[in-house]
Amino acid sequence: MSPADLVLTPTGLLFHGRRFPVTRGRNGITDDKHEGDLCTPSGSLRIIATLYRPDRLSPREIPPWAAPIGLKDRWCDAPDHPDYNQLVTKPFGQTNERLRRADPLYDLVMITDWNWPEAVPYRGSAIFLHQWRRMCHPTAGCLAFRRDHLIWIAGRAVPGTRLLIRPDRRLRSEEG
Repeated sequence: MSPADLVLTPTGLLFHGRRFPVTRGRNGITDDKHEGDLCTPSGSLRIIATLYRPDRLSPREIPPWAAPIGLKDRWCDAPDHPDYNQLVTKPFGQTNERLRRADPLYDLVMITDWNWPEAVPYRGSAIFLHQWRRMCHPTAGCLAFRRDHLIWIAGRAVPGTRLLIRPDRRLRSEEG
């Protein structure tokens, strides 16, 4: 483990010597992730991309390697589709999640390599790091942060940064 790793602990996310409040999946952390379980998967993930809303963030708030979210950008969450767990564009007939949302949740989103690039059907799609709705409000499996904290993290993470997530039982013994 390195200070350059993002490490989820029971008391927050550790990164570059700082601890950030974070919310995770409504049903906790699991070793057996599957689509729709509302869990955050355990394991060692990597940051593969960062997307942002250019109409809502200034250039100084985003890392230089981030890409803008387009008006038609979606994320395919249809487990039986060949584009499952991939960035797609509208029109897209299968189920998908709109990335350019009316709310601020995806104004800045860091994408992990969970079940990517070769997605296993029903193993779960898109584990993102994104802005939270409010403190302590759980996600569908992603990790969510206060806006200024997410901007700070994104400004220091690079493609390939590790995200270490362990089931709570192991985290408690490591912290203690």
